[in-house]
Amino acid sequence: MESMGKKRPRPRRSFTPEFKAEIVELCRRGDRSVGQVARDFDPTGTAVRDWARQAEVDAGERDGLTSNEREEPARLRRENRRLREDVEILKRATAFFATETR
Repeated sequence: MESMGKKRPRPRRSFTPEFKAEIVELCRRGDRSVGQVARDFDPTGTAVRDWARQAEVDAGERDGLTSNEREEPARLRRENRRLREDVEILKRATAFFATETR
């Protein structure tokens, strides 16, 4: 009885872009509701709605950031982090060689 009402969260899963496109296409056809597609193929209903919404943005049917526009800041953050690490390594190397030449 203690576990009643407590749902364990689903483990985080990843889906291929092809799978997402197929699911979105099924939703767009209108044969089935988003909830039915989610039940049939096992992603969450929220995920299916998000994929459909993003597909509409990418197609220009809805306002918002496209997938490419969303990816660019993440790519720039990764590059920035890598460059900061490179600078830190060079600073340490410079300090090391400066003390060794004395």
